[in-house]
Amino acid sequence: MEAGGLPLELWRMILAYLHLPDLGRCSLVCRAWYELILSLDSTRWRQLCLGCTECRHPNWPNQPDVEPESWREAFKQHYLASKTWAKNALDLESSICFSLFRRRKERRTLSVGPGHEFDSLGSALAMASLYDRIVLFPGVYEEQGEIILKVPVEIVGHGKLGEVTLLASIDQHCSTTRLCNLVFMPAWFSPFMFKTTSGHVQFDNCNFENGHIQVHGPGTCQVKFCTFRNTHVFLHNVPLCVLENCEFVGSENNSVTVEGHPSADKNWAYKYLLGLIKSSPSVLPTEASDSLLSLDLESRDQAWSPRTCDIVIEGSQSPTSPTSSSPKPGSKAGSQEAEVGSDGERVAQTPDSSDGGLSPSGEDEDEDQLTYRLSYQVQGPRPVLGGSFLGPPLPGASIQLPSCLVLNSLQQELQKDKEAMALASSVQGCLIRKCLFRDGKGGVFVCSYGRAKMEGNIFRNLTYAVRCIHNSKVVMLRNDIHRCRASGIFLRLEGGGLIAGNNIYHNAEAGVDIRKKSNPLILCNQIHHGLRSGIVVLGNGKGIIRNNQIFSNKEAGIYILYHGNPIVSGNHIFKGRAAGIAVNENGKGLITENVIRENQWGGVDIRRGGVPVLRSNLICFGYSDGVVVGDEGKGLIEGNTIYANKGCGVWMMSSSLPHVTSNHVSYNGLYGVAVFSQKDGSGEFPGGHGAQENFSEDGDAILWETELEKDEDPLRRPVTIALVESNSINHNGASGLYVQSSEALHVITNVIHANGDRGITVAQSSQLTRVTNNSISCNRQSGVKVEAQCKVELRGNGIYDNRGHGIITKGDSTVVIENDIIGNRGSGLQLLPRSDTKVIKNRIHSFRAYGIAVRGRTKALVQENIIFQGKTNKTIFQQISNNRECILQNNKFLVFKKTSDTWRLVNPPARPHLENSLRGPSAAHSGQKVTAMATRITAHVEGGYHSNRSIFCTIL
Repeated sequence: MEAGGLPLELWRMILAYLHLPDLGRCSLVCRAWYELILSLDSTRWRQLCLGCTECRHPNWPNQPDVEPESWREAFKQHYLASKTWAKNALDLESSICFSLFRRRKERRTLSVGPGHEFDSLGSALAMASLYDRIVLFPGVYEEQGEIILKVPVEIVGHGKLGEVTLLASIDQHCSTTRLCNLVFMPAWFSPFMFKTTSGHVQFDNCNFENGHIQVHGPGTCQVKFCTFRNTHVFLHNVPLCVLENCEFVGSENNSVTVEGHPSADKNWAYKYLLGLIKSSPSVLPTEASDSLLSLDLESRDQAWSPRTCDIVIEGSQSPTSPTSSSPKPGSKAGSQEAEVGSDGERVAQTPDSSDGGLSPSGEDEDEDQLTYRLSYQVQGPRPVLGGSFLGPPLPGASIQLPSCLVLNSLQQELQKDKEAMALASSVQGCLIRKCLFRDGKGGVFVCSYGRAKMEGNIFRNLTYAVRCIHNSKVVMLRNDIHRCRASGIFLRLEGGGLIAGNNIYHNAEAGVDIRKKSNPLILCNQIHHGLRSGIVVLGNGKGIIRNNQIFSNKEAGIYILYHGNPIVSGNHIFKGRAAGIAVNENGKGLITENVIRENQWGGVDIRRGGVPVLRSNLICFGYSDGVVVGDEGKGLIEGNTIYANKGCGVWMMSSSLPHVTSNHVSYNGLYGVAVFSQKDGSGEFPGGHGAQENFSEDGDAILWETELEKDEDPLRRPVTIALVESNSINHNGASGLYVQSSEALHVITNVIHANGDRGITVAQSSQLTRVTNNSISCNRQSGVKVEAQCKVELRGNGIYDNRGHGIITKGDSTVVIENDIIGNRGSGLQLLPRSDTKVIKNRIHSFRAYGIAVRGRTKALVQENIIFQGKTNKTIFQQISNNRECILQNNKFLVFKKTSDTWRLVNPPARPHLENSLRGPSAAHSGQKVTAMATRITAHVEGGYHSNRSIFCTIL
């Protein structure tokens, strides 16, 4: 646009000298002039905004160095807000009859100060009329008596803020008033600087020092650009109050107290304040601005597929020879033979295959030797991640999380949760926005059914930021809470509300502390670098903790104790210096679909009566164990993926009585599942792993047990014996399951596959350990090993293709009944000296060694077993010497005699039989089954038994 031949730049320079009314008139000339006025945002509008004595920088006090998106819009918002106090003047005049025929009375300006019309504020108020403006010139004004405001007036300090000081106690009895650009101090006779019970008061650009302000409902207040130094704001039963862009410094008590339910009676200002709030920019997130830290993970889906092994068999020997014959020195078979350890356990010398199974088909063997082909399929429960995390962890590689475990933005969560959206959008009681609370005792205290909303504030260097008690509700959005000397946010006595999108960090106690039946929704926060725990729930506290990032806290990311019972879902809890989640002292909780990773201690730690439901979580890359169930810990651990932790996948004490079911436990550094009986020295661990936090309040003793709820949770079934059921335990660094326990234990319907040591090791079991209907395959050493003085029952298991023996036992009470022990590198079953074993109704086959090997003085009953012939230079049964305590009854030995011989695993079909014994852990996971199939052994002889022709053997 060029008007009168002048370029735009020159017009902007000319218009920059205009005052506000002139700018308004110019914008009404035409569309081109309107756009020209708008283009002055960074020049003239900025000058007007910063030059106004009634306001400060739009982003003061939190971000005074950050420019607003629009200076004109910021100036407009302040201008409209500054006129709120007088909006009832029109309502008042319109209610008077014949107002149209009367001339409106002009507002007067009354000057107070030395050399002016009035010497004191009191004398000026005595002469003031409706809506007059009283200007206090620089000086100190001390009123000796209480000032009562009977008519609406505006009291403004002249000059810069700080030049006018007012020592007074003001009691407002009129409908509205405004005070601006003043420094308030309490009078000598009262700590209250201002109070109102029914009217509306507006403070702009004021300082308050060492006193109190009180607003009682149905009164309302609007406070903007004010500083409160050691000043307490009391809000009692207020329907709506707005504190915006204020600074609270050095309070000796709470800076703001909101008490009582919002009054049902509302004064004239309520609707104007509500409209002003709705028209101002909101801090509610948008998709563009709402970003959370995300995990950079790359998927490595691997499907479990059938494996095929080619095993070469040498010459023939009588299948019932009492002693074994050694292979000839230097023979190929001898070079491939497994080494025998000091206890008789065999360790294969073949290279490890990619999936932990056997693949010796590349061995150099003669074509005319007998060949068995073993082909079978092993399936575990499908992990909750839909197949992710089945492959080994690759150093430095990124892993992509499935969509169900990716953090949603706050906007997405609010769109999904209508109740949360309604809370976030609601305004009731007190609205505190863009304020700074620092260097004092308390921030905001909400009590006795009070309601408060806090948006975009900063709380720092306080004892606590927010306390919400006695059935009160708070809505906290996008606040920054850090360096509190106690907890950041504290809720008790049925407090609740919404805590969303906040940044809570570097606090001396918990970031969020929930007690005594409080039930908040904690959503999409970042809670990190706390000196204690991230979130603590205790004393019957509840709450929904969802979609938060909780990381780098010194103690547990989430600590649940004293019957705390929250719902913890969809959170990322990582890099903590203790446990990710700790459940102690009878704590409960439903913990589901969280990502718990890279914590120093257990991903989840359950002790001392803790009884949570831990379901469908990813617990990975921890520097210790995945899940720890310590002394007296209980609970249901179901459907979790426990992956690549440096310690054990699940570490538990047998006396703790957990129910561990349908988990995918893989690639952990030590045992997949370890069961111990010794005490765990809980006092040596940091917080969240046994340490006792100080949960007392104001020095009082904790007496939680007197008020604990006695509700029954349908999610938790009573368990009288520790139970490990229907898990997939594979590719762990040591044994899949390690038992060193003085308590009873049941191990049922698990898939234990390709672990770095044995499938199951029972090192101590003074009471009975039942191992039933498990698939134990392809482990680096024996399938099962039972040490001396152990009581173990092995029933209905399928033990396949392990690199050592199928079962090796020293136990003094071992029962091996109705198992399929097929295709293991060592003997199918090895009984060591001084063991006492019953071997009944098993099907046993070894490709390279004996079906059953008895070493030394062993007490054994071997009865009604079917033993298939393996290598032709080995026997089916080996006994070192004549042992009268070893009794053989009614066993069936199968050898190849005819060309039409066929071996089948039928009646019953191959074990384990899981169709009837597998109990679905829940409706949501009923499709996750543990299956292992080995349906038949077929031997087709194409020539004589002693002819050097091949034998084809298949287990499908």
